[in-house]
Amino acid sequence: MSGATVERHDSPLASWETAHRPAPAALAPHVLGYAGYEEFAPGGFRRLEPSNDEVHVIFSFGPECRVPERVRSFVAATDTRHAVVEHDGHQHGVELRLTPIGAHMLLGMPMDEVTCRVVELDAVFGREAGELIERMHDAGTATQPTSSAGTGWDGCFDVMDGWLLHRLADARPPDPAVEHSWKRLVRSHGSVPVAELVRETGWSRRHLAARFRQQVGLAPKPFARILRFRHAARELVRPDGRSLAEIALDCGYYDQAHLNRDFREFSGRSPRELMAARLPDGGFQD
Repeated sequence: MSGATVERHDSPLASWETAHRPAPAALAPHVLGYAGYEEFAPGGFRRLEPSNDEVHVIFSFGPECRVPERVRSFVAATDTRHAVVEHDGHQHGVELRLTPIGAHMLLGMPMDEVTCRVVELDAVFGREAGELIERMHDAGTATQPTSSAGTGWDGCFDVMDGWLLHRLADARPPDPAVEHSWKRLVRSHGSVPVAELVRETGWSRRHLAARFRQQVGLAPKPFARILRFRHAARELVRPDGRSLAEIALDCGYYDQAHLNRDFREFSGRSPRELMAARLPDGGFQD
């Protein structure tokens, strides 16, 4: 496995280090990536988290944050609401990004039980959560380089690799029809009509919605809306300077007003306000 890629940022607002490494090939269909992070912000920091089609698992090496409840390590599943994550000046840990299908397999629980919620990690894994966090922290510390050119994150990520591969070996695969429908929605950025998924799977609309919710977290229609919103948000940062009306049309909105309503619902911001809040690491400041 190649080494982690480390990025650093320093400004009056905050300073942080982030480390990224792709997952092993066996995990790639389910694991979107790992990010190790350490952040310092005088006076604390507030991040805006728009609605997301992914599942994020936070393994904290100590500091708490507020979402709005005080938590350390937690699972944040797909959500139709935006949220604000706030900390008092220091964050340190690892973020694991999963597809909803991958989370269903690797967490081993119905996704509709955690959707639109923040669930503490020990409620999902019990004592295993604390033991895993300790092992990751110790492995990262043990491999901490003496040169600033290196990274101490690879030992931490090696522990994550082994834990996920072990859980994958015991995981129950998703329903093929649910996986097919999820892939069709993701690849089309949410543009495939639900009626087409019903026809392709041979299931009733009600049965598809129920099974999709269990293994993805949301029914196909609201999940497709989030995918379309996320696609439009990515289009906004392209350097070709397309207009909002052009982006709305290309992303399947009726018009720009329709796009604006979804941005307000899923991020609490207009498209231009959301882009103005964008941070160097791709996140958003509240």
